[in-house]
Amino acid sequence: MARVSKKKSASKSEGGAAKKATKKRAATEAGSRGLAATDLGAAGSMPELSAAIAGDGGQVLASYRDPLGGHPMILAGLPIDRVEPTPFQRDLSATHVKRLGEVIDKLDRFLDPIVVVRDDGGKYLTPNGNHRLSAMKNLGAKSIVALVVPEFAVAYKILALNTEKAHNLREKALEVIRMARSLAELDPRPEQDFALEFEEPSLVTLGACYEQRGRISGGAYNPVLRRVDAFSPEPLPAALAMRAQRAAAVLELDDAVTAAVERCKARGLESPYLRTFVVARVNPLRFRKDAGGEFDEVIGAMTKAAAAFDPAKISADQLATAAGAPEE
Repeated sequence: MARVSKKKSASKSEGGAAKKATKKRAATEAGSRGLAATDLGAAGSMPELSAAIAGDGGQVLASYRDPLGGHPMILAGLPIDRVEPTPFQRDLSATHVKRLGEVIDKLDRFLDPIVVVRDDGGKYLTPNGNHRLSAMKNLGAKSIVALVVPEFAVAYKILALNTEKAHNLREKALEVIRMARSLAELDPRPEQDFALEFEEPSLVTLGACYEQRGRISGGAYNPVLRRVDAFSPEPLPAALAMRAQRAAAVLELDDAVTAAVERCKARGLESPYLRTFVVARVNPLRFRKDAGGEFDEVIGAMTKAAAAFDPAKISADQLATAAGAPEE
C-alpha cells in the first residue's frame, strides 16, 4: 500500500509540475503576442500630426504600428532646435553626454532615434533621449531622427521609458516630484491615479526632500518610507501639500540623524555606512514583518530616537557589520 501511495504521490507531483511547465510555456510562447511584421505598416497617415511635423520644418519618414500593442507611430526627421527635454527631466550627466558624443562622432552615424511627443506650440519634448539629443547638439547636428508618439500623455511615463542611463534614487525622486507639479496644473486627478507614472509613493516624498536638500542620503530613508508611505486619494494639488509636510518631517529626522552621526564620529566611530546604521537602529519597524505603520507615527518616533541616540552604547564591532546605502 505504501508503494501505491508513493506512486500516486509521485504521479500527482509530476502532473502538477507538468501543469506549471505548460502554464509557463503559454506565458512566454514565442510569436504569441502583437502583430506580424507584415501588419506593421497599416497605421494610416495620421494627417494632422504629419502636417504639423511638415509645418514645423520636419519630415515624416514613415508611419507604422508598434509591434506589441499596435499603436500608431511616426518616424520623423526633426529640426534639432525644436526638440527639448521634458521640463521635469532629470539633470544631464555631462560625462554620459561626452561619451555618447564621442561614439556618435566616431561612427559618423546616429543610430538610436529618440522618443518625442509634440506640444501645442510646435515643440517636441523627449522623455527618452535627452542625453542623445544633447550629444547631437554638441556635435553641431542640424536635425535628429525621432519616434513621434501621438499621445502626449506618454511624456509622463518617463520612469518606465528612460532606459538610456540608469536612474539613481535622487534622479528618480526629482523627476517624480517635477512630474507631480506639472500634472497638478494639467490634470488634478487623485494622486493614486498616477501610480504608474510615479512608480512609488516614497519617491514623491523624497523628491520634495531633494528639492530642499540636494545632498540628503535618500537611500538611508527610502526602505522605511516604502513601508509607511502610500499614494493619496486626494487631488494632486492637495496631495502635494501633504508631500511638503511629509518632506519636512523627513528633513527633521535627517537633522536628528546628522547630529547622532556627528556624536558617533566624535567618539571615533567611522564608516561609510554610519548614517544607514543610525537610521536602522532608530527604525521601530526593523524587527517587524508586517506592512509598516502610520507615516507620522513612525517618522516621529525615529526622530525622537535619533535625538536620544547614545553612541556610547555602540561598539566598533557592531558598526563593522553594518551595510546599506553609503553617504551620497
